[in-house]
Amino acid sequence: MEAALPALPRVLFVLDGTGPTGVENRIRALRAGAGLLPASRFPYDVPILAASLADLLHHGPSAPVWRPVHDPDQRVP
Repeated sequence: MEAALPALPRVLFVLDGTGPTGVENRIRALRAGAGLLPASRFPYDVPILAASLADLLHHGPSAPVWRPVHDPDQRVP
């Protein structure tokens, strides 16, 4: 039996070429950009997640390395 697909796909950003401070700055910029979208629930209905390439390589893409742009202090698998 196939798993049901989510209603909307995720948007994933893999951040590279910067250190931890740069990753934080880029996630803040993504959050600010998501806030500029028209008054809709797009940033909440479509998960927008970011992770550093270093975390993905070290822990793997299924680990809780993904940070929701609307709540960057949270980490999700």
